[in-house]
Amino acid sequence: MLTGWIKRLVAPKAPSDQAVGLSALAPAEKFYAIGDIHGRLDLLQRLLPELEDDCTLVFVGDYIDRGECSAQVLRQLRHLDYNTDRRTTCLKGNHEDMLLGFLDDPKKFERVWLHNGGAQTLASFGLADIDLSEPEAVASELRKSMGEPLLEWLSDRPLTWTSGNTTVVHAALDPSQAIDRQHERTCLWGHPLFRKKQRKDQQWVVHGHTIVDQPHVEHSVISIDTGAFVSDQLTAAEISPGSVRFISTTRTGIVRIPA
Repeated sequence: MLTGWIKRLVAPKAPSDQAVGLSALAPAEKFYAIGDIHGRLDLLQRLLPELEDDCTLVFVGDYIDRGECSAQVLRQLRHLDYNTDRRTTCLKGNHEDMLLGFLDDPKKFERVWLHNGGAQTLASFGLADIDLSEPEAVASELRKSMGEPLLEWLSDRPLTWTSGNTTVVHAALDPSQAIDRQHERTCLWGHPLFRKKQRKDQQWVVHGHTIVDQPHVEHSVISIDTGAFVSDQLTAAEISPGSVRFISTTRTGIVRIPA
């Protein structure tokens, strides 16, 4: 049974929507969008071999916190981004933003980050036993443990990625604003009209951040955060013109689900 705070993160389960029809979905290329990982290196390593090597990977953010292997997840994603031939884009999520905020202003962000899984991230960087009563010292040690190359990479994460009429973002887009005029807070934390008001520019949106029981398509929105840190289900959406297929880890293997 989900605890109360997790229930508040979970969006109501929505039926697959065909009012617009997948025929309107028109990315310029076939790609995979991968949902919130939250330190679950085991699920990431199980999912990646199931994705075709010649397709772009787009990660929606929230790589850290809650799970036990945040440091390892970040290092693997940076390796994918910089050191392989595979086209990879890693977007910023609100949890990366909280970590970066903590490093810049430890006293201001200490409570919000640590209470949202930051302690597990500290432990993954070898700081499980650090004294939390001095946030500036904690931030200094975390900077040393992360190293400048990883910090620079994390700070440089974009907010959106677009191919054709399909945009990937961490949390949401303001449906009344153009893609290139979105506020950072909306992209990272959401917008009250995101799932209620349909965009007029025919742009499809792929997002994570809000946990859903199962990945689904509704009103030109593709939702793929299946709560990996608690459900063991990490989801990738295989998106191509006119087609969406979901590939998810389970406790026993991999499942493939048409939209």
